[in-house]
Amino acid sequence: MFAYLVRRLLYAIPILIGVNLITFALFFIVNTPDDMARMQLGVKRVTAEAIEKWKAERGYDKPLFVNAQASGVGVVTETIFFTKSARLFVGDFGRAEDGRDIAREIRTRMGPSLAIALPTFVLGLFVTVCLALMLAFFRATPLDFWGVVLCVAMMSISGLFYIIGGQYLISKLWRLVPISGFSAGLDAWKFLILPVLIGVVSGIGSSTRWYRTIFLEEIGKDYVRTARAKGLSELAVLFRHVLRNALIPILTGVVVVIPLLFMGSLLTESFFGIPGLGSYTIDAIQAQDFAVVRAMVFIGSVLYIVGLILTDLSYSWVDPRIRFES
Repeated sequence: MFAYLVRRLLYAIPILIGVNLITFALFFIVNTPDDMARMQLGVKRVTAEAIEKWKAERGYDKPLFVNAQASGVGVVTETIFFTKSARLFVGDFGRAEDGRDIAREIRTRMGPSLAIALPTFVLGLFVTVCLALMLAFFRATPLDFWGVVLCVAMMSISGLFYIIGGQYLISKLWRLVPISGFSAGLDAWKFLILPVLIGVVSGIGSSTRWYRTIFLEEIGKDYVRTARAKGLSELAVLFRHVLRNALIPILTGVVVVIPLLFMGSLLTESFFGIPGLGSYTIDAIQAQDFAVVRAMVFIGSVLYIVGLILTDLSYSWVDPRIRFES
């Protein structure tokens, strides 16, 4: 197990370097440092001296990847890529273009993102698994047929429809909860109910249909017929055998999503005015703040790799037959 973890962590290093390279290249292909300076200065007819001063103050006056004028290791270290991206590997996210500390912003905004993502994830998983078990229990019946039809219809609707429809119906017409905004403390629940509810409802169609397929595949296997032959009820077969053996494919999708919960939801936070990491990323993209975009992409890559490792480790917990040999 230890050798497996070390091997996976070593694999993560070139992956993170590659992600940084691709993000850096894509960003500077679209926007050169001169373009970034003009946007940040906010002046239509900005002078060349002002652009050069802005670039020098923020370290964008160096070459992108290779500094031919430097000597020794300075050829690589005295570049924009090294000074802006290499320090991410030691947890130094630097400052945004407006001067604010990125690490502090991430710590501040992580709470609102988790306040929405965790309830949505837990409730969504519970509701969809229960619905999928119910459809599997009543398989080949009108309830199963119309349940699948409803799931397909729900998964065919854009997430924006649920957000806009929920805001219009629940907030504007019924006036049950605020339409947007966020408040810290005990009053936060007023602003969280609607985005959590919409997040759960919008994910019911695809998740329920997927879990139902997994359960039906397990129901057709030999061990289920053996359990029925021993006299077990259908409910006992579903919960004691089918559900347990279906955990591996369920965990494949569930555990990978857990680290991404920290990144927040881009659409939900933007439409509901939640000051989380999702809206932080959207604002940085609109402002062409490369420092924030780079940091968020790097954190997302790290969390995704952690999720894949947790997924593999959870396999051995669910199925004792799985072992990681060196």
